[in-house]
Parts: sequence; structure tokens; C-alpha cells
Amino acid sequence: MNLKTLTKALLLFIVCYTIASSSFAQKPKFKVIAFYTGKNDQAHVSFVHEANKKFPELAKKYSFSYDSTANWDNLNAAYLSNYQVVLFLDTRPEKPEQRAAFETYMKNGGAWMGFHFSAFALTPSAYTQDWDWYHNEFLGSGQYGSNTWRPTSAILRVNKKHPATKKLPETFKAQPNEWYRWEKDLRKNPDIDILMSIDSTSFPLGTGPKTHEIWQSGYYPVVWSNKKYKMIYVNMGHNDMDYEHKYNTFTTSLSQTFDNETQTKMMIDGLLWLGSGKK
Repeated sequence: MNLKTLTKALLLFIVCYTIASSSFAQKPKFKVIAFYTGKNDQAHVSFVHEANKKFPELAKKYSFSYDSTANWDNLNAAYLSNYQVVLFLDTRPEKPEQRAAFETYMKNGGAWMGFHFSAFALTPSAYTQDWDWYHNEFLGSGQYGSNTWRPTSAILRVNKKHPATKKLPETFKAQPNEWYRWEKDLRKNPDIDILMSIDSTSFPLGTGPKTHEIWQSGYYPVVWSNKKYKMIYVNMGHNDMDYEHKYNTFTTSLSQTFDNETQTKMMIDGLLWLGSGKK
């Protein structure tokens, strides 16, 4: 082999090696699919827009892939087999076949993170409590009880004994949010691992105008996991909005859920734990 041929062969090898190395380096560690509705309550729509903008940026930084869909019929076994983590950004599935597919996915080792309204259920309402496995066993929270108003920041107390929270401070100030209270006391459920709760220094929490929208005391979990599943529920996901002017666009958000380094770290570390496959 002469020098010219050898040089060509060497260059070809370098090019092929570079392409292969680049492809290997860019291969995602795991794949995330986010389901959303994005139609009701401008604060929830605002969060959906924000999440679908921010998560792709975080996916690139932390080497996972992120897809999103508003087609809940994609919640089926064939489609879910392509993904290691499922997100519910705002609502929940309503059709029996969608719910059955999700339950099977989770019982077979799938992973899930849900935000804010994805846990909501209230009978009577447009989102009745008609899915016992999801609300009573999987989430453990039962029905929605009440909420604070207006969306406001809260000091959160952190349980650091979990991969999603072990690198966080013991307390931090969260982004403005509509905080939920639940029917069931999660502290009494041995399967539930409460990761964050409202710290007592937050009270009174909320501005009203209704008295019951201002919490004066109590224990309120806002992030938790179920030890039987790879899952994390995050109560954040309701941005403060310019409600008074009745605008219905993303530009009227007065706060952003991801504009908080500590809060975002919890979500990312939680997502990386979910995608790791480790229980």
C-alpha cells in the first residue's frame, strides 16, 4: 500500500470514527414523552407552554430526549414502549383504554412525573373521582380538598432522603403557585414518601379574597413519591397570571415555574432518577 492510499484510508477511518463517536455521545440516556391538554385555565396553559420550551433545553443539557403530544390516544402499549418516562403536564387520561394502558405501563416498571392539575379529581366537577387506582392507590391523595388563592410563593421544607431532593437545601422559597390540599392524609400511607411540604413559616399562605383561600396552619405535602412505583407528583405547575385583565395568552404570565434554580433542580434530579431505571 503506497503512502497516498494509506493516507486516504487513514482519513476515512478518522471520519468514520468521528461520526460514530458523535452518534454514540448524542444517544439519549432515556426518552421522555409528555402528555398535555393545554386548553383549560390560562395558568395551566402557561405552564404547558413553558414546559414544552424548557424541557427540550434541559434534555439537551442532561442527555435525554423529550417529546410531547396532546393526543391522549397515544397512551397505548405500542406507543409507550418507545419511552422510559411519561409526564402528565396538566390533565389526566379520561378514556378507559388510555387509563388501562397507563396502569399496565406503571405496573410493568414504567416511570412517571405528574404536575399540579394532573392529580385533580372532585365529584361533582368536570374531572370526577372515577379512577380509584390512580387517585387512591397510585397517588394516594384521593380527591382535591381546597387550594390557596391567589397564586403565591411558599417556603417549602425538604426531605433530603431521596434522589430527587438529596442535593437541595432543607428549605427554600418556591415559585408562585396555587397550592392544593387533599382528601387523604398522606402521612398515614406507608407507601407514600413525602419529599416536600409547606413550611410553617409560610403561614398565612394566600391572599384571598375568600377566607378559606388563606391557609393559617396545617400540614400540606406538595411533592411526593409512591414506593411501589417509579413516580413523583409535583404540585407546582400553576403560574401566576394577569387574571384581572382576562387575557388568555402566554405573555400574560406574571411568574414562571422554571425560574427557580432549586425548584428546577428538584424536577431535573427527579427526572434523571426516573429515567435511570433504579427503584
